[in-house]
Amino acid sequence: MIAIIDYGMGNLHSVSKAVERLGYEAVITADPAVIAAADGAILPGVGAFGDAMDNLRETGMDVVTKAYAASGKPLLGICLGMQLLFSQSEEHGINEGLSLLPGKVIRFQGDYKIPHMGWNKLSFEQSESPLFKGLEEGHVYFVHSFHAKPEQASDLLATTDYHQQVTAIVGRGNVYGMQFHPEKSGELGMQLLGNFLALAGVPVKS
Repeated sequence: MIAIIDYGMGNLHSVSKAVERLGYEAVITADPAVIAAADGAILPGVGAFGDAMDNLRETGMDVVTKAYAASGKPLLGICLGMQLLFSQSEEHGINEGLSLLPGKVIRFQGDYKIPHMGWNKLSFEQSESPLFKGLEEGHVYFVHSFHAKPEQASDLLATTDYHQQVTAIVGRGNVYGMQFHPEKSGELGMQLLGNFLALAGVPVKS
């Protein structure tokens, strides 16, 4: 079973449907026991970083998410959910994150369109990552005004180019993040999500 962590923000149902299309059981839940028992967990998110962290703390999902990461089972942050994995964000002032990955989330700066919205090609920086098994670089769908800057290069699994190198996929141990929406990114997005779910070690439903 794959737990979709419900803390009051995020495209929960579209992520859940994508997991089910790939043949896995998905449960949208804020129950700590259900999350702890899950074979894999996904932290979605849309909106502002500070609001999301407030919701995580108020619901206790910050502690639950950190405990899940410490369990060694696969955890995936999507879009804002990926940004929340980092130490802090400068969105609407400095806000502390979950600190599962060292680094900061900063705003795009320059004379170009913000937010970064649309299809951009991934470049695999760590081609040996299990997320990329059997895959070729291709385009996925982004919508974001802030981007993550990991402190350690080894945590940067894939990038895209938007007037600069932009973090697209991160990973350290069992903790992963995707800045784009895999569930809205066509075949490649679903393949990446499928490779993450395969890390949970549960058989696909027949």
